[in-house]
Amino acid sequence: MSDSTVAVQGETHNPALLHHFATEEQQRNASSFGMWIFLGTEVMFFGGLFCAYLIYRGWYFGDFAAASKSINAALGGTNTAVLICSSLTVVLAIWAAQTSRRALMLAMLVLTMLFGLAFLGIKGIEYRDKFVEHHVPGPSFSFEHEEIPSHPGEYANPRHAEIFFALYFIMTGLHALHMVVGLGIFSWLLWAAWKGRFTPEYHTPLEIGGLYWHFVDIVWIYLFPLLYLIDRHR
Repeated sequence: MSDSTVAVQGETHNPALLHHFATEEQQRNASSFGMWIFLGTEVMFFGGLFCAYLIYRGWYFGDFAAASKSINAALGGTNTAVLICSSLTVVLAIWAAQTSRRALMLAMLVLTMLFGLAFLGIKGIEYRDKFVEHHVPGPSFSFEHEEIPSHPGEYANPRHAEIFFALYFIMTGLHALHMVVGLGIFSWLLWAAWKGRFTPEYHTPLEIGGLYWHFVDIVWIYLFPLLYLIDRHR
């Protein structure tokens, strides 16, 4: 008998199988279904923010374009590449678990977390720049004499630009919070992988954690062009 099973009345029983599930497949399907329901609520949550953003962008497109141009698109593009790479390492970690490559699985989990930390570090640099430039909504906000890219000689309305930055901080801030949660999840996954809990027969937590990580990455794929690439060229 392998270490992952124990005898129960003449039959083998996987200790990872919870008592209220009849089979391992049923448990895996229930876990996946639960995560997809959760991600559905997240889609509705971020969907409301995207709708608000698109409405204001339609009303104040020139002002939003001027505000967007003040954000460092190079840093945003770097973060996009970082998250795409992190999605790859998540997939490789799951594949390593499926093929009994424990060392590779651990390495890919560590790399995923390093990519997540790099993303947050770059985002911190962006936020610092906005504080220095007084582009944070509030009493100290300043956005004077900023030209609208597509209308030379016309200047953005500071109040409308402030709406853009409010949405920018809310949407990217909530996304960063989800990234922090993801790092917490992957810290536990790394610990469990180190303890040898994941095998080719049982690696459901890795798959569920991967679904969450991919969702966070996809949200950023939409945030990047919507916030950073508005009307960059005349």
